Amino acid sequence: MSERVQVPAASARIRRGVPGDALALAEFASRTFSETFGAENREDDLEQHLRSSFGPAQQGVELADPDLITLLAEAEGKLAAFAQIRRARVPECVTGLAPVELWRFYVDRPWQGRGMAQRLMTSARQAARELGGRTFWLGVWERNLRAIAFYQKCGFRDVGSHEFWLGSDRQTDRVMVTPLE
Repeated sequence: MSERVQVPAASARIRRGVPGDALALAEFASRTFSETFGAENREDDLEQHLRSSFGPAQQGVELADPDLITLLAEAEGKLAAFAQIRRARVPECVTGLAPVELWRFYVDRPWQGRGMAQRLMTSARQAARELGGRTFWLGVWERNLRAIAFYQKCGFRDVGSHEFWLGSDRQTDRVMVTPLE
C-alpha cells in the first residue's frame, strides 16, 4: 500500500485520458478495484472481472471511445484517481432527461479523505455535460457504504437497483441520480 500523501489534492492535475494511457490506467484500475473489493469477493470472480474489465487492450478501446470520457487525476507524477463517464444503456429507474453515467470512479487510498474525490467529481460533472447530459447517474455496490455516503454528499439520491456481475457472482448495485444544472 502507498504511504500517506503530504501534497494537497488541490495541486493534482486532472486531464483527459488518451490511448497512450492504457497500460498505466489498466494497472491503476486493477489495483484500486482489487483493494476496494478484493476482501469481500471470491478470488476467481475478482480475477475474471479484472481480466475482462481492466486489461490494457480494453482500456485502450475505452480511451478511444468518443462516447466515453476518462479523467485522470495525477499528483507527484503518478495516477491518484480516475473517473469514466459515458453514454450507455440506462436502467428503467433512471427517469431524468438526457442521462449520462458515472461508470467508474476510483481514488487511490492515500488520497481518500483529502479532497481529491470532490475535485474529480466536479470534473466528472463537467464531462457529463459535455456528453449532453442533464441527469447524472451511477451504480454503486450496495455494500460499499463509504461510496454511497460520498455520492449522497455530492447530491445523488437512490432511485432503485440493478444487477452487477463480478465474475460468476450476481451482485446488487444501488442506482443513484442527480441533476446536472
